[in-house]
Amino acid sequence: MDPVKQKFDDAYALLTRAGAPYELVTETVGGQPLRAFRNTPRNMRELFAPAYQHGDKEFVVFEGERWSFARLLGLADAIAHQLVHRSGVRKGDRVAIAMRNYPEWMAAYIGITSAGATVVPLNSWGRAEELEFALSDAGARTVFCDRQRHDYLAPRAEALGLQLIVARPGDAPLPQASRSVEQYIAGAENAPLPAVDIEPEDIAVIAYTSGTTGKPKGAVSTHRAVCQAIMCFECSGIATAMANPELFGAMMQKGFEPTSLLAVPLFHVSGCYAVFLTSLRGGRRIVIMYKWDVEPALRLIQDERITVLTGAPSMIMELLESPLFGQYDTSSLFNIGAGGAATPPKIGLLMQKRVHNSCPGTGWGMTETNALGSSFAGNAFHEHMGSSGFVQPLIELSFRDDDGNEVAPGEPGHIWVRSITLIKEYWNRPDANAKEFRDGWFNSGDIGFLDADGYLYLTDRAKDMVIRGGENIFPLEVEKSLMDAPHVLETVAFGVPDDQWGEELAMVVRLKQPGSMDENAVREFLGARLAAFKVPRYVSFTEQPLPRNATEKVLKKDVRHAFITSHDLH
Repeated sequence: MDPVKQKFDDAYALLTRAGAPYELVTETVGGQPLRAFRNTPRNMRELFAPAYQHGDKEFVVFEGERWSFARLLGLADAIAHQLVHRSGVRKGDRVAIAMRNYPEWMAAYIGITSAGATVVPLNSWGRAEELEFALSDAGARTVFCDRQRHDYLAPRAEALGLQLIVARPGDAPLPQASRSVEQYIAGAENAPLPAVDIEPEDIAVIAYTSGTTGKPKGAVSTHRAVCQAIMCFECSGIATAMANPELFGAMMQKGFEPTSLLAVPLFHVSGCYAVFLTSLRGGRRIVIMYKWDVEPALRLIQDERITVLTGAPSMIMELLESPLFGQYDTSSLFNIGAGGAATPPKIGLLMQKRVHNSCPGTGWGMTETNALGSSFAGNAFHEHMGSSGFVQPLIELSFRDDDGNEVAPGEPGHIWVRSITLIKEYWNRPDANAKEFRDGWFNSGDIGFLDADGYLYLTDRAKDMVIRGGENIFPLEVEKSLMDAPHVLETVAFGVPDDQWGEELAMVVRLKQPGSMDENAVREFLGARLAAFKVPRYVSFTEQPLPRNATEKVLKKDVRHAFITSHDLH
């Protein structure tokens, strides 16, 4: 057994044993025996309860505004009261949020779920057509939105039967049918939470997946699933501290108040769960960024003494490689988490170089598991760069071939997941449910393997695998290899049609300095590290940032389409 992992295993054993705060038991849900934390809140209303004890302590900082726990929870309670008593919302009714990262987003989320309604967090990057699709699909009639999303929806609000409640509407008057948040809660500012009986199996969230292809699917989560997931985040955080006492001791000596920089969207599980809800329960401060930008981020890290930063690998790399990094005081930074996509080893090396006495980490999860899957931080991260961590206590993984049969231990396979945190289904999608769910297991769409010590490695997305003359090529492996080249800023690899081989590999590369590498240099670099059939036939360079969605995933389909239309592949 790897000694570093043994420390984590020992910590989890203490935390989850009988009588411990995170005691693990087996519960039968949907006919499946699933691991669960015995002491988990029954519903999200109970999950939020500890936050009320923090009172006037500062919770949220946003562009000069400072919100206490009491202020934010007071707004949440008023929203919950008005949803029931003004809008007639009943348990299970869907209520949407369509806005950028604001304190009001958080209050709406707490208020909607505390009222027993189902919250539908929408992609704030969505345009009118995308927003309309999700609202119609979910059957949401009440929408908490910002001014930009309001103006997308207002022309169709009457036809769609929408009630629009607007945060920060600005100086321009709202249409008669719309209300500002302040107008909506008027008279209920000090109202108590409405009396609603919420069961663990009631639907809490319908989160629309930010897929890079096709229409998004509504992932349906119960109160039980979300509450168990948050408890798992807490358990993993404590286990990390127990397994890295020297790092956490150094952090404590610095004396900085735990403060997270929220630089990822709240509508995404990493922002909502790993930052917002865990901080809410733990009494920790959050500094909200309106949008990701390296220099403002560095300024906030310095001025607000940020200790925790969670972001997509591309964001973390952009920050650590910025020539501005050394110009700001980043000594408060301790925990840097890269998630949402596979983390290149290069990021780990950058963390070691730029952030001293830190506890960096990474993880793998998805909307469908309520952000759980695998994670690790600290010494384990440093010693196993390229891994996505250990499987979390509530998660079971199965690695299978294309026919659904288990593959040999250590062999890459399609990753299937079973967990009490797994979504119940996709909303209104019997086709996807029949395809992706099987006997309590869910097909993640990722390919990976566990090594002999229990470290998870992601190989690629199943749909991205390239088959060249019968040989499987995982573009992610090629991308990660090229990211080790000092001149490379970002890259994406994908398959293109080929008359002889069926498919060939192509790459689009963005360099730090244009012209610092040519096609031959790229191929030589990869050829020294990979089998010859994995070296791309086509290499193209761009000086523009690769297109990404709201969760910082490269829009590979768009890049591939642009490449094919601009190249003669025959």
